[in-house]
Amino acid sequence: MAGKNPLQKCFLFIILSLNLMSLHAETGQKKTYVVHMDKSAMPSPYTNHLQWYSSKIDSVTDPKSHEEEGNRILYTYQTAFHGLAARLSKEEAARLEEEPGVVAVIPETRYELHTTRSPRFLGLERQESERVWAERVTDHDVVVGVLDTGIWPESESFNDTGMSPVPSTWRGVCETGRGFLKHNCNRKIVGARVFYRGYEAATGKIDQELEYRSPRDKDGHGTHTAATVAGSPVRGANLLGFAYGTARGMAPKARVAAYKVCWVGGCFSSDILSAVDQAVADGVHVLSISLGGGISTYSRDSLAIATFGAMEMGVFVSCSAGNGGPDPISLTNVSPWITTVGASTMDRDFPATVRLGTRRVFKGVSLYKGRTVLSPGKQYPLVYLGRNASSPDPTSFCLDGALDQHNVAGKIVICDRGVTPRVQKGQVVKRAGGVGMILTNTATNGEELVADCHLLPAVAVGEKEGKVIKEYAMTSKRATASLEILGTRVGIKPSPVVAAFSSRGPNFLSLEILKPDLLAPGVNILAAWSGDMAPSSLSSDKRRVKFNILSGTSMSCPHVSGVAALIRSRHPDWSPAAVKSALMTTAYVHDNMLEPLTDAAGAEPSSPYDHGAGHIDPLKAMDPGLVYDIGPQEYFDFLCTQELSPSQLKVFTKHSNRSCRHSLAGNNPGNLNYPAISALFPENTHVKAMTLRRTVTNVGPHVSSYKVSVSPFKGATVTVQPKTLNFTTKHQKLSYTVTFRTKLRMKRPEFGGLLWKSATHKVRSPVIITWLPPL
Repeated sequence: MAGKNPLQKCFLFIILSLNLMSLHAETGQKKTYVVHMDKSAMPSPYTNHLQWYSSKIDSVTDPKSHEEEGNRILYTYQTAFHGLAARLSKEEAARLEEEPGVVAVIPETRYELHTTRSPRFLGLERQESERVWAERVTDHDVVVGVLDTGIWPESESFNDTGMSPVPSTWRGVCETGRGFLKHNCNRKIVGARVFYRGYEAATGKIDQELEYRSPRDKDGHGTHTAATVAGSPVRGANLLGFAYGTARGMAPKARVAAYKVCWVGGCFSSDILSAVDQAVADGVHVLSISLGGGISTYSRDSLAIATFGAMEMGVFVSCSAGNGGPDPISLTNVSPWITTVGASTMDRDFPATVRLGTRRVFKGVSLYKGRTVLSPGKQYPLVYLGRNASSPDPTSFCLDGALDQHNVAGKIVICDRGVTPRVQKGQVVKRAGGVGMILTNTATNGEELVADCHLLPAVAVGEKEGKVIKEYAMTSKRATASLEILGTRVGIKPSPVVAAFSSRGPNFLSLEILKPDLLAPGVNILAAWSGDMAPSSLSSDKRRVKFNILSGTSMSCPHVSGVAALIRSRHPDWSPAAVKSALMTTAYVHDNMLEPLTDAAGAEPSSPYDHGAGHIDPLKAMDPGLVYDIGPQEYFDFLCTQELSPSQLKVFTKHSNRSCRHSLAGNNPGNLNYPAISALFPENTHVKAMTLRRTVTNVGPHVSSYKVSVSPFKGATVTVQPKTLNFTTKHQKLSYTVTFRTKLRMKRPEFGGLLWKSATHKVRSPVIITWLPPL
């Protein structure tokens, strides 16, 4: 790439500031650093790498500190990549980076979690998925590694009845600890490990009164994601009567290995990397990682480096896009070898209504079910303590201690969404004597409705309805309202819809690589839950449930992980890139009303920067017809186009013989064989034409013919050569070129699609054309 484009320049300060952020910045204070090493540089006197790493640490540290603190090394990494995590001062880290054999020294990063209807909504009826597994289940047993908060092994979702013995190729173990014994693993949960050295080094010893220093999941998040990936079918699953039915994971016959990397105070990169390294060594086929930690350049993103190594070993990696939407450029986990998943709604909802004293009725959602019930026919006094219906202020958010009992006792209270957790606002209202709550969206959330398991009768409504309700409460002297919770409804239209919270593109690190990659269900997802945590996750909530309903890209990521496990069971020889291609090229971009996918944030049509290639279609992804394959060397050659220095590139060269072969034509990252096609015209207005190249591999019928069609663009003509691809054998590869010629430089990106169609298959790629502003 010739130079940084203006969009990248604008946000370079963000990257730099995020890279400079540290958990403890004071000079001389010890913190954890991840140290990437060149394995091939180990001098001959050393017999093993740990010995060499120890000598490196000793060479930059004060001998006195060895006596005071003991071993500074927390972890060594040796499978997905090579190196160690160590406690160092800022000065020691700087000295270490100058040492021979040291490739990079990266400060510890804190990551956050991106917090059963979906199988049917996705077309995975039980008979269909059973058929998918039956074809190859005997000769390929898929294990999904879930990096999260652990697992609740007693959940019925992890029942192993009828499962075959654990495959002999599996190398994982079941670590024990408080509340977790060997027998808690079975033929479904085949591995369970904990990683806390980095966390404890940063925050102090884990309080075992508050959480388990073992694979047992107190939080519930890890149990929910693991069950979404591969939960066994459980009849009669529900949350307090809501969403009643059979709960099952995407790949109910896959195995789960739980890697606990997240704790009360967050998830730390040294622990996450050790888990990735160990999971690959254990033999997982798929990694599901529902967390993220800000944005860094590729060579400073430890998770990108570790997952590059996992991809080299044939492991498919899916990560959540993040919950930073609807803001643009809010994505995390943008590396092209990671499958980055955004969130969408399903066709199931939990309706509720607000009826005002004017008799006007507004639609909302709720998961409330408790002893306190408001009479549907009775009107209750209604109050809003904000100053303005349009712009929320501190008193309108119902923050802890902000409500005066004199103002709210016996009333329904209107609270604006934001600042504190939604369910916590209801707790504040309840403590102040309120009898109900109306939770109103602000401009940030638009019309997106997320149902919650409230502690008092409560209904969430969209921004427009919220403004009207607030205006009424502020202008009427005797404002009243009633609330009614209506249970579960299915067949909701339109669906799917892009969730407003789902993080958005573009991927400003590399505008040529479309992110997110695709959408999966992430709103109001029912799955297994920890027996130690209330459905609201509030300590004051004494309710306990076997299943809970959650929303977030944390929920969409395991849907894709599970479908990837299904694809791997049928196609064990496919690379991670082939699996990703199958998911992307078969994704759909229309809802159940046959209209283009819309965005919950504004009810406008969404773009590939919101939905990627579209919404996953698992059954079609099993048989995609053609795939865009990418090998490790091609991904490395992509990195060679990203203005990385030789030493920065070295963090990705686990094998010392990997070097830039410049396989991407014109050294253009847009020529990476990605399933999405992105033409980026430079600032130089003299560049009027650009040609990108793609290669497809036939994985469908031996003899097949595909014809191409491309959607029209205002700013450019698009020509594909050849216009027909004729395959004569399976696994045959054929290439084509796409030439873009500018007619009119558009100020905004243009979006469209390229479709290869045969008698039996449709293979679709999103197409994006971007013209960078002239210098």
